[in-house]
Amino acid sequence: MHRIETIKKMKKLNEDTFLIRIKSEAIASRAVAGQFVNIRCSEGMDAYLRRPISICAIDREDNTFDLVYQVRGKGTRLLCGFESGDQIDVLGPLGRGFTLNPEHQHIVVVGGGIGTFPLLQLLKDHPAKKKTAILGFRTKELVVLEDKFKKHSHELLMATDDGSYGQKGFVTTLLEQMLIKERPHMVYFCGPAIMMKRGVEIVSKYGIPCEVSMEQRMGCGVGACLVCACKTKKGEDWDYSHVCKDGPVFAGHEVVFEE
Repeated sequence: MHRIETIKKMKKLNEDTFLIRIKSEAIASRAVAGQFVNIRCSEGMDAYLRRPISICAIDREDNTFDLVYQVRGKGTRLLCGFESGDQIDVLGPLGRGFTLNPEHQHIVVVGGGIGTFPLLQLLKDHPAKKKTAILGFRTKELVVLEDKFKKHSHELLMATDDGSYGQKGFVTTLLEQMLIKERPHMVYFCGPAIMMKRGVEIVSKYGIPCEVSMEQRMGCGVGACLVCACKTKKGEDWDYSHVCKDGPVFAGHEVVFEE
């Protein structure tokens, strides 16, 4: 499943967020919203393990896909050293993506920080007649891809922690304010675990189904190393699931969020 592909574009979106566009007919033709790829960030031993990065957008006509990531450590810092035209080792597409049910005529996506990125392709692919996006960032300076989300949603609501852009506060507050007035058929979450936990609690009160995209550290990306385990409900009990293979997308009611 791993391939040597060509980088078509590298773009800095803000001080620590980058977009990398990769040419790959095999991945672009097979990938679905919510899946990810495992990237080798260096040929040497500086970052031996691959880094999992969610697929942000897919251009199936051009056979390319976009990854958007923040520099958080050695691996992603090395990834910034690649340039357009370079070759890159990619494993994917991996994991279970979002469910796109055509019966859901109004959907809402709720993203926080880097969790906003995999929601873009979901909006592009979902056949719903009404699509609402609720996105949150720490500050105005960290807001990225706003124009893309506007293009692929009918309504875009923004929140920042410090109130420098959109509404001050949490995306879950915006979600609850919306649910008082109207009830969508499906809600999708991606972002910090505390945000998704609160979001699942909110939609559950209204009887609205939801899916969550979990973010975990990974080793192999294919379910062999057991690094990315998360608790999921199994009947009246719980067990561990692998985010890389069983997820990263799960039904919201399945996930046991840690306190």
